[in-house]
Parts: sequence; structure tokens; C-alpha cells
Amino acid sequence: MGAMSVRTPSSKPSEAPHRAGFACFVGRPNAGKSTLTNALVGQKVAITANQPQTTRHTVRGIVHRPDAQLILVDTPGLHKPRTLLGERLNDVVRTTWAEVDVIGFCLPANEKLGPGDRFIAKELASIKKTPKIAIVTKTDLVDSKALAEQLIAIDQLGKELGFEWAEIVPVSAVGDKQLGLLADLIVPLLPEGPALYPEGDLTDEPEQVMIAELIREAALEGVRDELPHSIAVVVEEMLPREDRPADKPLLDIHAFVYIERPSQKGIIIGPKGKRLKEVGIKSRKHIEALLGTPVFLDLHVKVAKDWQRDPRQLRKLGF
Repeated sequence: MGAMSVRTPSSKPSEAPHRAGFACFVGRPNAGKSTLTNALVGQKVAITANQPQTTRHTVRGIVHRPDAQLILVDTPGLHKPRTLLGERLNDVVRTTWAEVDVIGFCLPANEKLGPGDRFIAKELASIKKTPKIAIVTKTDLVDSKALAEQLIAIDQLGKELGFEWAEIVPVSAVGDKQLGLLADLIVPLLPEGPALYPEGDLTDEPEQVMIAELIREAALEGVRDELPHSIAVVVEEMLPREDRPADKPLLDIHAFVYIERPSQKGIIIGPKGKRLKEVGIKSRKHIEALLGTPVFLDLHVKVAKDWQRDPRQLRKLGF
């Protein structure tokens, strides 16, 4: 915290200054980061999936309030890197953490603090200036005694590592419990200033990247065990179909699903192309909801050999 600011009395003393700034949620995979982002923003922006590291891009959700604008930056999970991609992700994470105004550390109420949490908390401790809020998620899954124990354990964790949590907040995104309170606690930690994005924006993520994420999520469904993160999706082009009447537009989207090895092709495509077809139908629904326009989705599966380890491929795939 800096020096205290002296407020000069304004004509309307009851009105607090407008604030705007950035926050990011961190936490182990499945700690509820994306779900929280979606619940706060009120729309599906980040990609919720039961598989770690599916949110590879910085998807920002924007919470508009009369008194503030909160921009949520979704960093990928910090983990012990095993590949070049892993190391690159970790650098992205650290830079993001140092640049935001508030960090929310998500810890599920129904799981004891583990080495993964300590690993992240240690990293957080090294980022001295940024206020940190501990957000206890999934509180609907535990009783009040277990919750109290978790809150004490989290408080201790901060003390052990030599920092103080700005707040410790239990939430349940499922029942909307205390989400308003969470936003109320984050807002005072943001810098004063006007809104940074127009009112209607929910995310400033380029549409193509969001579309790629929706396709990727659909493609991973049901095959996560076999292909945990060896899928990348690139939207090659998006073009309005010509010769369509103005009131019946159609958007052609051509996308490639990249996998690492030829053997994975069959898994994605499925017997007689059935899986790929389902992936297309499912992601098209989400894309149409996102864009508000009918879409023709053309999906092709391509092999990009060991793309997770090849810097040239990584660049081409947007990492």
C-alpha cells in the first residue's frame, strides 16, 4: 500500500471515484478460475474444461459496474515446465502477474492445500507490490467446519511465505453466492480512472482466437484422456458468403485442428468421420451464439509433428 491519499471534498462527497483496472485469477488446474470469470462477467467467455491448461490464450472478461470496470485477464496455469511450450507459458504467467492490479488465487474448498498450491503461492510471494486475494471456490461442496479449516490454512500459508492476503473470500460460482461481494472487494484495489473499454465489450479477445478455443473445447470433449493437450486449432479464414440476402447472412469459417501424430487422427475423426462431425455441430452452435450469426464451419484435421516442442510450429499456432 502506498501513502494515504488526501481526498479533496468534491461537490458530491458520497460519490466514490470511478476505478478501472486488471485482475487475474490463478490457481491449480480445476481450481475454478474460468468458471469464476464466466460467472462474474455473466457470459461464457473463458473456456471451461475439466482438463488443465486449456485456457492457453489471454481471454479477458470485462465486468462493467457503475462505479468501476474490472478487466479479467486469464493467465494459463503455472506449472513445472516439461517442454518448450511449458517454459514459454510460465514466462507469460509471471509477466502478467507483475502487470495486473490484483491477483485472485483460487483454492477449492473441497481439496486440502497441496504442493501445487504452495508452488504457486511461493511465486506469488515474490511479486511484492500486487495485492493478492485468496478466493475459496466450490464452497457449495463442503460444510462450514471444513470451510473454516480451509480459511485458517490459507491464512497460515500467507504468513509462512511472509505476505498478507488483502482478503480471503469464500465463493460459489454455482449459486452466485458472494460473487457481488468478491467484485466489491476487488474494486477498491483498482486504480482510479475512467473505463478502459466500451460498455458493450465482454472480452477483447480477437474473435478468431475465441472461435478456435470453442472448436478446441469441443474437439477435446470425450477424448481428454487420450489427447490431453495435443490439440491446437487455427482459424484460417472467416468470410461472409457472397450472394446472400442482407437478412440471411452466412459466415464461412475454415479451421484446422492440428494434432501431433498421425495415430491421433483416427481418435479425432472417429469411425466414418462421426466424431469430427459432432465436434463441428457442437462448436458451430457456440460460435453462432458468440457471433450472433449463422455459420458454415469447415473443419480439417492436420498433423503438425510434435508441435509442442517446435518453436517454429508454436509461433505459427499463435504461442
